[in-house]
Amino acid sequence: MTYAQRGDDPEGDHVDVLIVGAGLSGVGAACHLRRTCPDKTYAVLEARAVVGGTWDLFRYPGIRSDSDMYTLGYSFRPWTDPRSIADGDAILRYVRETAREYGVDAHIRFGHRVVAAEWDSATARWTVRVQRDDTAEPTVLTCSFLHACTGYYRYDAGYTPPLPGVGAYTGRVVHPQHWPADLDHGGRRVVVVGSGATAVTLVPALARRAAHVTMLQRSPTYVVALPSRDALTDALRRWLPPRAGYRLVRARNVLAGTAVYQLSRRAPGLVRLLLRRAARRRLPAGYDVDRHFAPRYDPWDQRLCVAPDGDLFAAIAAGRASVVTDRIDTFTAHGIRLASGDQVPADVVVTATGLDLLALGGMTLRVDGVDVDPAGTVAYKGMMLSGVPNLALTIGYTNASWTLKADLVAGYVCRLLRHLDRTGQQVVTPLAPADERRAPLIDLRSGYVRRRLAALPTQGVRAPWRLYQNYPRDVLLMRYGRLDDVGVRFSRAPGARPAAPAGPPPPAATG
Repeated sequence: MTYAQRGDDPEGDHVDVLIVGAGLSGVGAACHLRRTCPDKTYAVLEARAVVGGTWDLFRYPGIRSDSDMYTLGYSFRPWTDPRSIADGDAILRYVRETAREYGVDAHIRFGHRVVAAEWDSATARWTVRVQRDDTAEPTVLTCSFLHACTGYYRYDAGYTPPLPGVGAYTGRVVHPQHWPADLDHGGRRVVVVGSGATAVTLVPALARRAAHVTMLQRSPTYVVALPSRDALTDALRRWLPPRAGYRLVRARNVLAGTAVYQLSRRAPGLVRLLLRRAARRRLPAGYDVDRHFAPRYDPWDQRLCVAPDGDLFAAIAAGRASVVTDRIDTFTAHGIRLASGDQVPADVVVTATGLDLLALGGMTLRVDGVDVDPAGTVAYKGMMLSGVPNLALTIGYTNASWTLKADLVAGYVCRLLRHLDRTGQQVVTPLAPADERRAPLIDLRSGYVRRRLAALPTQGVRAPWRLYQNYPRDVLLMRYGRLDDVGVRFSRAPGARPAAPAGPPPPAATG
């Protein structure tokens, strides 16, 4: 019997678990519930009209992941596409197929934008206020546990810095987060402003049809070329079942990624040298690698950008694209004048200038009538907020695939739910550490992080209030570590009659 054949009623005013967001994280969280907590009722609220989150929202040319799909894919559902670095359409299909396979799609309420959530200790429940986009009417739901899978950026708008003189420009200016369907860049001169992952993706994709593409960057970014197909995976497919091969390659990629990150932290000069040499080998003789591909910061102070099969370097070597490192002085009628005085002609300007961070999808929180400022809380295990009961949020890794962390968080939520049932408790409340020292929740120096870091929760300086961006270490903490540690308090609602501890949990589903 498939999950979808269970016949669970997806409607109702109260559920055990309410998941906010039907993207990669939200679908994964719901699947974990179906697999390991099949007795729990749940619903998924999605502000937009479709499943997919980021992978449906972003439609710019070349959209893809810069993480390999053997770690960006779910732990419980193998990625079977031969491409290791996959495009956005393939990732979107994977997320939607997973939702259908596990019956999650029947539990999603589309057009439901969460506005506010208020916790009541007397009843041990969240009251969640929702704005319905289809009817424009407010709706109220309640749940025992709230899981925010909203990511950390604003869906309705990206970040665009002030563009001096843009009013004089006669061409078209677009932001990748809202790519216009009617934009035809064929045979046109395109300038992509920015040097992050989006720009590195856009430039080679646009260069296939554009007259020329210029990547205009204020400062360089580390770019590493990786094969779009994994040779080991191709070999294992001939000898091993898909699930076994997937697990083996996933483990190999996790360990390799962790090793590169740790080496970057401990020997940044060596990694900087290796990245510089790799870029030089793919670029024409005499190319100024130090100016255009040698950042001032150390590797992994910001994410490394991936060029599948070295496509960015190939576009530059072929003369279809170029990199200009300079500052914008002003837009002109037909392009951009730089601080150096040089002119860059442009028919289309793409502002690949980053994201705008937003905690909890913009929803407000109250606990027993008191407003909660997320910036005033301390994250517990990178997934719960001090003083906020029965709430988890999913923020993926910055130095590895997002889903590695999302899987750990979803699994931990299921562990907590089973622990509450087993012990007869109702509430789990994270506590702030006694040590008042704090560290940023997102340990990156990227511009989009620095601009809004003060609006996000902080974390402590040691576990369980600190995660170390180390997946093997986090597996030990999240899957096998104690649930009743010093960072949380378990309780029941005041006045509630003691409940007998629950029996053993139902067997976990397979598949």
